Amino acid sequence: MAEQRELIIMGSGPAGMTAAIYAARGNLKPLVITGLPPGGQLMLTSEVENYPGFPDGILGPELMDRMRKQAERFGAEFLEYDVTSVNLLKYPFEVRVNEDLYKAKAIIIATGASVKWLGLESEQRLIGRGVSSCATCDAPFFNDKDVVVVGGGDTAINDALILTKYAKKVTVVHRRDKLRASKILQNRAFKNIKINFKWNSVVEDIIGDKKVESVVIKDVKTGERSKIDCQGVFVAIGHKPNTDLFKGQIEMDDNGYIIRKNNTETNIKGVFVAGDVCDAQYRQAITAAGMGCQAAIDAEKYLESIE
Repeated sequence: MAEQRELIIMGSGPAGMTAAIYAARGNLKPLVITGLPPGGQLMLTSEVENYPGFPDGILGPELMDRMRKQAERFGAEFLEYDVTSVNLLKYPFEVRVNEDLYKAKAIIIATGASVKWLGLESEQRLIGRGVSSCATCDAPFFNDKDVVVVGGGDTAINDALILTKYAKKVTVVHRRDKLRASKILQNRAFKNIKINFKWNSVVEDIIGDKKVESVVIKDVKTGERSKIDCQGVFVAIGHKPNTDLFKGQIEMDDNGYIIRKNNTETNIKGVFVAGDVCDAQYRQAITAAGMGCQAAIDAEKYLESIE
């Protein structure tokens, strides 16, 4: 027998948690299927200094834990699993978690996006200890330090420009001999005396025990290896929205981000979206939380309209 729900929220980052808080306060008794690991990308962040209400900053995992407790206080229920499959073309919507089937009158998709990492063991070990994927979030921690940015697209060059406001020197490591970023960003970067470029190069390793000390790069044409001393590495080779579950069922753009209509609505009535899964531009905890609020309010209005 399928378990019937008014609202199911998929995802437990700032968007999903905020949606859960609002939906629970609206007496919708939402079921939050967290995904694994729960908590979203903030679980990989050390100090969060740009989330309102915390003048001294707060650890990413602590912030997510507080959001969860707030949602639980109002009656949200959490299921710590990955969603196995969904059927958004059938109503009530069907969500399967392993062998268990849930049906819902409304769904909020807040599954987020995943950073495309380099795939190095040292990179994963040093996340939050000098390795970052968000210059907007972490640039102030690198005041007067040397940093490396990996990538050559808009995100990488924008990150490099942000970092020049704080860092002493920024080295952009790019596997090609020219950038993919927009011309206006390229021009700004080339004119900035703090930014240097290592062309036709890839990062092979990040050196450091408890914090970043340097990177090893390899010239892809000559095979020559060299070392760059630095205290920070910003990986900016892209993000992948976590939307594989929904392919063929819901409208997405060419990069796999779910398309929003009328705030948080999708092309499927009763299915709402919030956070990085539909936002390729900002990707901030506060913008995701704002959309989570909107999605919960939109879902509540929808459920009232079908009663």
